[in-house]
Amino acid sequence: MPELPEVETIRRQLAPHVEGRRLQTVEIRDVRWPQGTTPELLSAQLTGARVERLGRLGKYLIWELDGDRHLLVHLRMTGALLLDADPEPPHTRARIALDDGHVLTYVDPRRFGTAQLLDSGRERDSYLAARLGAEPFTEQFTAAYLRAQARGRRAPLKSFILDQRRIAGVGNIYADEALHRAGLHPLRPAGSLTLAQWTTLKQTIEDALADGIDAKGASIDDFRHVDGARGSFQDRFLVHTRAGAPCPSCGATIRKLVVGGRGTYVCERCQPRPRRARETSALVASRARPAGGSGR
Repeated sequence: MPELPEVETIRRQLAPHVEGRRLQTVEIRDVRWPQGTTPELLSAQLTGARVERLGRLGKYLIWELDGDRHLLVHLRMTGALLLDADPEPPHTRARIALDDGHVLTYVDPRRFGTAQLLDSGRERDSYLAARLGAEPFTEQFTAAYLRAQARGRRAPLKSFILDQRRIAGVGNIYADEALHRAGLHPLRPAGSLTLAQWTTLKQTIEDALADGIDAKGASIDDFRHVDGARGSFQDRFLVHTRAGAPCPSCGATIRKLVVGGRGTYVCERCQPRPRRARETSALVASRARPAGGSGR
């Protein structure tokens, strides 16, 4: 799924081509893409609109249109925006012709992406505030904020980081990378961290995201730039997708776990398991041994 660095990469690449331009024709081919309306109605509302600015918050691309209208596009798992793709890619769900002759294509094999048109800045702000917490790199994103959000919560730390209502824009890749840099295990209860640990984790989250932006995103499966090129952050992964490989920090073997239903990569030497998780793991292992045997 495109995360903050991938969506920011798309925004930076696309903004010079769409800002100040009019959407000359809008063809929406997938009934699931528009939210709360029909493809025909959304197409009519967008046709002729002028793009004032292309913004982003969390994983949302925000098209600021004339008339104080705001189109929020979420790419979800497999969505991509391609400029002047030729030939037209399979799984094209929408096609937007700009008034300068360029054509923007929305491609989404799994059809989870969404587009929502809101009629005012107030509606936009209300919509996003109900779904997103503080975004990294902003004044609101502090260690104190994170500690307050996590207070009393026993959910795994990784699940807390992935909760968009707490932290906007961080997904599976950057959570793994940030936790490794901070030396924190993804199964640790979120409410158990000290302020000093939150200070470290806040910084490693921003460091991992900044590195992802510098590498123009990570292309493991579907993510592509607007010209179809791949990002390169996958070449810099410390732990993510590297199960069985040596940890670059200590040489121990990286393991793959499942945390909150998500594949999770960790070096358990650099990121020690919390005691309760170690005890549970030992109990599961003991129960798996043959009765009456030593387990050797």
